[in-house]
Amino acid sequence: MTDVGKPPEAIDAVPLRHPWRWVAAVVIIVLVGLFLYGAATNPAYGWSTYSEYLFNERILLGVFNTLQLTVYSMAIGIVLGVALTVMRLSSNPVLGAVSWVFLWIFRGTPVYVQLAFWGLFPTIYRNLQLGVPFGPSLLQFDLQALSIPFALAIVGLALNEAAYMAEIIRAGITSVPEGQMEASTALGMSWSMAMRRTVLPQAMRVIIPPTGNEVISLLKTTSLVTAVPYSFDLYSIATREIAARTFEPVPLLMVAATWYLVITSILMVGQYYLERHFSRGASRTLTTKQLDALAKAQGGDGL
Repeated sequence: MTDVGKPPEAIDAVPLRHPWRWVAAVVIIVLVGLFLYGAATNPAYGWSTYSEYLFNERILLGVFNTLQLTVYSMAIGIVLGVALTVMRLSSNPVLGAVSWVFLWIFRGTPVYVQLAFWGLFPTIYRNLQLGVPFGPSLLQFDLQALSIPFALAIVGLALNEAAYMAEIIRAGITSVPEGQMEASTALGMSWSMAMRRTVLPQAMRVIIPPTGNEVISLLKTTSLVTAVPYSFDLYSIATREIAARTFEPVPLLMVAATWYLVITSILMVGQYYLERHFSRGASRTLTTKQLDALAKAQGGDGL
């Protein structure tokens, strides 16, 4: 007979060995080392040209313009995305239809085609007139006389981004149980206050990750603004201006890639801290009290 009061013996657990993991790690390290050695000794990469232009004034100007395009377009896209989400969730069928058509057009056509259209906008609409319909004109703008490729690039990127942000925000809001809104309304909150204090703080856990991905994607999409045409972004300056003059496209592409990686890394760090901030209070692990309740429930089922 076993001694009831005697504690159970410790289990001598032997960890499983995974030798193939080490083999795979060694193979990967060797391959990466061979690639880096080949890249460092390959004259086609032009590392001297790379180091010369990495902090060139023109390159830094392209970085600044790329950041401006990203920030302005994303800010406008978020504002329009919120408006489109409100229209999409509205009970008004007209607003819902307008929002759906907008999403259908801007999500269904390539962003390069949209940017090319905005580049041709001054050609299609040479003069813009504001006034009384079928009456006198009060203001008139000659678009062809204006040099606005930067503004047109922002408009094109922002409208495309608004369509995707609308769906991201809608998914975040609909992920919050309807009872949260009903409880807030029962406490006397208005619709806007309930959205601001109850729904949106919970929805941000769903909204932040895809929004961070959209910001990174938009940063890289700015390389397509040559369709407007706008030629003062990072990619255009590195490849179309400097590389065309030096006849060394590879090191200039490496310069552009390096700056894109640096900016993307900074954005990823910011996204991480934002996700951690809005995920406070949410945990995937069960507390001790929850585990005790679960054990009691299972014990009760077993009886």
